[in-house]
Amino acid sequence: MSAKTAIVIFADPKTGSQEALGRVFNALLLARTLRNKGREFVVIFQGTGVRWASEVVKPDHPAHKFFKEVEEHVVGACAGCSAAFEATEAVQKSGLRLVNQMDVPGTAGFIDLSKYLDDGYQLVTF
Repeated sequence: MSAKTAIVIFADPKTGSQEALGRVFNALLLARTLRNKGREFVVIFQGTGVRWASEVVKPDHPAHKFFKEVEEHVVGACAGCSAAFEATEAVQKSGLRLVNQMDVPGTAGFIDLSKYLDDGYQLVTF
């Protein structure tokens, strides 16, 4: 049985750095490679990485093609992170789900990464 992988994107596109773009490219390239190998995986936008949701859906974005190839495996963007980093509206407009798997009082809730570990996923972070 092959391992399941949870690809978590934390990189912030607002930095405007090549490093942030490189991280999202590599995350989506890994997702594409795992898909091509028939492996089980999910993609999660967490932390400031939720800001990528509104970027990678743009047809002219350099990572858009890779995103479209794995879009069906995207869990969504963390609701609490989206609120904290003022990205809720942008995520909603992107069409990605705002995900709340773990209620935290006073917040919109967060994606529970421990759930993926409990379900046998390996976390890979970008």
